[in-house]
Amino acid sequence: MPRARTPGPAYDDTPFRTVARTLDQEDPLSDLDAFIAGLPKAELHVHHVGSASPRIVSELAARHPDSAVPTDPEALADYFTFRDFAHFIEVYLSVVDLIRDAEDVRLLTYEVARDMARQNIRYAELTMTPFSSTRRGIPDAAFVEAIEDARKSAESELGVVLRWCFDIPGEAGLEAADETARIACDLQPEGLVSFGLGGPEIGVPRPQFAPYFDRAVASGLHSVPHAGETTGPGTIWDALTSLRAERIGHGTSATQDPELLAHLAEHRIPLEVCPTSNIATRAVRTLEEHPVKEMVEAGVLVTINSDDPPMFGTDLNTEYGVAARLLGLDTDGLAALAKNAVTASFMDGPAKAKLAAEIDAYAKSWTV
Repeated sequence: MPRARTPGPAYDDTPFRTVARTLDQEDPLSDLDAFIAGLPKAELHVHHVGSASPRIVSELAARHPDSAVPTDPEALADYFTFRDFAHFIEVYLSVVDLIRDAEDVRLLTYEVARDMARQNIRYAELTMTPFSSTRRGIPDAAFVEAIEDARKSAESELGVVLRWCFDIPGEAGLEAADETARIACDLQPEGLVSFGLGGPEIGVPRPQFAPYFDRAVASGLHSVPHAGETTGPGTIWDALTSLRAERIGHGTSATQDPELLAHLAEHRIPLEVCPTSNIATRAVRTLEEHPVKEMVEAGVLVTINSDDPPMFGTDLNTEYGVAARLLGLDTDGLAALAKNAVTASFMDGPAKAKLAAEIDAYAKSWTV
């Protein structure tokens, strides 16, 4: 499979500031990239540990030398080269093992927000897996306190609004589901908005998790499981019928079932599409074969996301560039794509209206 790209150049520590400019007709590709860089954005499918930058991963690996994770940032490019989805999960869990105390949790969360600010991401629903921390001995209350402290600091200092999706690691089974539901429903931190299910799909049927999703939904949380990433459309149907899914993580195989596509479009059930991730994990063979265009043509509400960005040598700005090329988008199309994420988010009405208006204003500040 293709090697993961080496992460891009480092940025300074100041959030990106929007600057209106005029398109250069002679270089439309760089103009689109510049437009994307300043475009206010929301991200709905991005993992907490999977967003750890090479710098942070290497620092954590140095703190925990018993880990197999390289301490050299350059070596991480090779380490984050995946044979298949199972190997990706193996590598991902080795990075999870570096998060061993509440200080690690807080540091990682704030630094993820800092990277988001550099991309002009204004709002993000960050997928957290509390079971991975509590089973390593971090008390659940300490985990919640750490992420909430980071959330409040990120909003006040960086201008990034973070919300949480508490996620069941499917490979850990019903024990993990029970623990995740307990933490989500009993502690329910202020930033928590949704309940998810990640990890391998093969051999991890979705219906078995129905009681835990029922409990989460009854507690006021939204249902956002992964489905149809490495399995067929039947897994997506299971997520809709058994887990009461309001959004679908990935949904890559939805295009294999015209009835499912029509259902998603009719009921405005968004798909959280992550193009580069799908190539890196071999869920899709090549970008040219990615089904995102077919999803859009079917009328499905598509959002673009980065999933585990440093692990895949990408970020949200890069993913918008990929989407622009796959879908043939101009600046207006990119602004509409950004507004899809606002529409599909769990922000309240006034917050949605504010960010959508900011996107419109930014797009109008560019002239052709």
